[in-house]
Amino acid sequence: MSVLRQGPRYLLVGLAQLLLDWLVFVATTACGLPVAPGNLAGRVCGALLGFWLHGRWTFAEQGQARLGWQRLLRFAVVWLALTAASTLLVSLIADGLGLSQAWLAKPLVEAALAVLAFFLWRHVVYR
Repeated sequence: MSVLRQGPRYLLVGLAQLLLDWLVFVATTACGLPVAPGNLAGRVCGALLGFWLHGRWTFAEQGQARLGWQRLLRFAVVWLALTAASTLLVSLIADGLGLSQAWLAKPLVEAALAVLAFFLWRHVVYR
C-alpha cells in the first residue's frame, strides 16, 4: 500500500491515539500521579488502540489485517524506545516549566515522535 494511502489513515489513527494518551496523562497527573507513570499510562492506552487500528486498517493489505505475535513483539520494542523518549522529554518539561506546561507540550512531543514512528511502524513493525 502506498504512503499516500497510509498517510491519511495514520494521521486519523494517530489523532485518536494522541487524544486518548493525552486525556489519560492529564487525568492521572491531575490526580497526583507523577509525570513519568502518568505518561506511561497514557502511552499504554494509546498503544493498545494504535496497534490494533494500524494493523487492521492503516497498514493492512487488501483487507488482510497485519497483526500477530511477531508484529506485536516488534511493536513492543519500537514502542518502548519511543515511550522512553516521550517520558524523558515530558518529564524534563514538567521539571523545568511545571506540570501545566507539560500538559500543553505533550501533544507537540508526541507529534514530533509520530513522524519517526510512521516510518518505524511501516518498515519495521507492519512490513
